[in-house]
Amino acid sequence: MGRLLLLFVLLPLVELVLLLQIGARIGAWPTVALVVTTGILGAALARSQGLRVVSAFQRRLGQGELPGRELMDGLAVLVGGAFLLTPGVLTDLFGFSLLIPFTRDIIRRRVEARLADGVREGTVRVEVMGMDGRSVEGVGEVGRWRDEA
Repeated sequence: MGRLLLLFVLLPLVELVLLLQIGARIGAWPTVALVVTTGILGAALARSQGLRVVSAFQRRLGQGELPGRELMDGLAVLVGGAFLLTPGVLTDLFGFSLLIPFTRDIIRRRVEARLADGVREGTVRVEVMGMDGRSVEGVGEVGRWRDEA
């Protein structure tokens, strides 16, 4: 509950204060132009990175491999694009960091490490639907799978 409060109440307030401070320094219209420009650039970057991720996903499937990294990248591009649709300085910085491949790789590795730790500690449970619609449970690490027997 605390994280949702932070995300939906405190973050917009902080963003508003930052935008007002930027507006006081550079003026209202340049601030509006900055918000619109980052939105346009973000949309273009999200589109190009999204197409790149889809292409890599399809290539990986075509090779008969599981596209785990590509799924994480796709989620990062989706979340990054959503953050860029939200006007604000912090959300734009975070959104761009998820869309730029170099920083996205760093964030993805950290998320994968936290997920792997959670799986090892038992705080993250992984459940996958099998081809026949039945639920398959197992333990493992991110990117690897082992059935519980």
